[in-house]
Amino acid sequence: MIRKLVFALLILIIAAACGLLLFGPGYTERSMNIVDGKPLLKVSDEAAALHKTLTIVDLHSDSLMWDRDITKQAARGQMDVPRMKTGNVALQIFSSVTKTPRGQNYDSNSDKTDNITPLVMAQLQPLRTWSSLLERSLYHAQKLTQASAASKGELTVITAAPQIAKLISERGTRNWPMGAMMSVEGLHNLEGKRTNLQRLYDGGVRMAGLTHFFDNELAGSMHGFKKGGLTPFGKQIIADMEAKGIIVDIAHCSHQCVAEVIAIAKRPIVSSHGGVQATCSENRNLTDAEIKGVAATGGVIGVGYWEGAVCNTSPAAIAKAIKHVRDLVGIEYAALGSDYDGAVTVRFDTSKLVQVTQALMDAGFSEQDIRAVMGLNALRVLSAGIIPQSGRAS
Repeated sequence: MIRKLVFALLILIIAAACGLLLFGPGYTERSMNIVDGKPLLKVSDEAAALHKTLTIVDLHSDSLMWDRDITKQAARGQMDVPRMKTGNVALQIFSSVTKTPRGQNYDSNSDKTDNITPLVMAQLQPLRTWSSLLERSLYHAQKLTQASAASKGELTVITAAPQIAKLISERGTRNWPMGAMMSVEGLHNLEGKRTNLQRLYDGGVRMAGLTHFFDNELAGSMHGFKKGGLTPFGKQIIADMEAKGIIVDIAHCSHQCVAEVIAIAKRPIVSSHGGVQATCSENRNLTDAEIKGVAATGGVIGVGYWEGAVCNTSPAAIAKAIKHVRDLVGIEYAALGSDYDGAVTVRFDTSKLVQVTQALMDAGFSEQDIRAVMGLNALRVLSAGIIPQSGRAS
C-alpha cells in the first residue's frame, strides 16, 4: 500500500511538473501582456490611407523574453511578425530583458531577487542562460536571428546603417520587408566586465539601456534604492558604446543618471519607452528639463502606450504626450516606444497601430508631423547612431 501511494505521489509530481512546463510560461504571458479591450477610435478613410504610406519604427518591445515563435501570429501577447506586417511596422527594436526584481514597482527595488530565472528554467532555455545574464541576451539575439531566417525574407536583422537604407528602399517593391534591431534593457548583463560589451555588439546589439528596475554597476535606476548617478564604470561603458555605434538609452535611469548622461553624451541618446511628466507624473517619466536635454543631443523620446507612461491606455493619451514633446522642443524629437510584451496593459496590439495615426490626426498633427513621429525621427537617430566611430573604444 505504501509503495502504491509513493508511486501515485511521484506520478502526480511528474504530471504537475509537466503541466507547469507546458502551460506555465503561456499562462504567465497571458496574465502579464494584456490588451484591455476598451473602446478604440473609429478610423477614418483618410487615416487608414495615410497609415499605409508611413514608415513606422517602434523603439522598444520585449517579445523575445517569451517562449513563442515571433514569426507566427500568437493568441497571446501584443506583437509578432504577422501583426507587425498588418500594422505596417518598418523597423522594430527588440529588447533583451535579463533580470527583474520580485515585487517590481516604480519606486524602490532591490537587485537581490530575480523573476526571470524561474521563467528561463520553465521555458527550458539552454542551460548556459540559467546562471548568466550575458548569455540570456546572447540567446535572445540568437532567437531573433533564427526568426529572421525562418521569415522567408519578411524580417531582416539590422546591424549597420546601410541595411536600414536598403530596407526602406525595398519597402513597397519587395513584399514590404521589415527590419529588427537588438537592444538590451539594463547593462547589468555585462556582469561587471567591460569586455562583454564587445560580445553584445558581436551578437547584434545596437542599443542599450543602462539600467532597468534596480541600481547596477553602471548607474542608479529611477526604481532603485539609491537612485544615484553614473559610476566610473558606467562612464567608461558610455564612451565605449558611442565609439562602437551602440545607442545609449536612458529609459529607467534615475534623474541624476539622466542629467549626467546628457552632460557627457557626444552622440544622440534616446529614451526608448516611457512618457513625460507634464501629461503623466509617474516618476519614471521625463521632466521638461530632461526632454530638452535629450533634444540637445539630437536624440528622440519614444512615447509608450501603457498607463505608467501616459496615465491611460487611450490613443488620445499617447497623442497628448507626443504633442507636449512637439510643443516643448519640436516635432523632430518625438517617436514611438510601445513596450509591447513588457508586462504591460495596452489598448491595442501592434496590428492596430493605425489607432496612433488616427489619434495624431484628431489632435491636429499635420501629415508631415505624423510621418516624423511614426518613424522618420527614429530612423534618423538609428541610422546615424549605429555607425561606429573608430579609435575611441579600447
